[in-house]
Amino acid sequence: MIKENLKYVEGEIEAACERVGRDAHEVTLIAVSKTKPVEMLKEAYDTGVRDFGENKVQELMDKIPQMPGDVRWHMIGHLQRNKVKYIVGKVCLIHSVDSLRLAEEISREAIKQQVEVDILIEVNVAGEESKFGTSSEEVIVLVREIAKLPAIHIKGLMTIAPFVENSEENREVFQKLKQLAVDIMRENVDNVTMNVLSMGMTGDYSVAVEEGATCVRIGTGIFGERDYSV
Repeated sequence: MIKENLKYVEGEIEAACERVGRDAHEVTLIAVSKTKPVEMLKEAYDTGVRDFGENKVQELMDKIPQMPGDVRWHMIGHLQRNKVKYIVGKVCLIHSVDSLRLAEEISREAIKQQVEVDILIEVNVAGEESKFGTSSEEVIVLVREIAKLPAIHIKGLMTIAPFVENSEENREVFQKLKQLAVDIMRENVDNVTMNVLSMGMTGDYSVAVEEGATCVRIGTGIFGERDYSV
């Protein structure tokens, strides 16, 4: 099932890229493996997946030693400051930095462990009360502040779009995130690049790719529905 699902998702990404004249190699498929057993992750790995995304620090820490060493782990869930010390140096990218205090903690821990940490700034583009992320209006101020911190590098932006039946409804959200990235790049802030746009999930990744996503986070589309009872 996983092999077939991956083939389908990869085909959809390629088709979306073709529609807008992009190279499919510009898009990283992150397999969102939260709540999924390691056996399923290994099946995806054997099919060629190397980027895996986890939402919870404890689950991430449990899985890292059970998977091959060349896996690139992404922290995509809300990150509490008291959990930062566990993942710094172990993940290739933290997608969900949404406050200066969190960034300061990451910077402190990176210095302590003598590593450099790549992060994305999470933006709540749609302004949903149930979602984390800084506002579109405040993101540039936050970027300027975080960019001053040592051992931490802003690589782009991330958003979690609303859950919608029709993926077209999220096109505007993705367009706004892309425009924010363009606006931030124009500011020429030191220690800031906007090469990464992490947006699009199982229900809307094709639209996200059409609008410039460089990372799509696919869970259900690869692994099937999640079992939250475990």
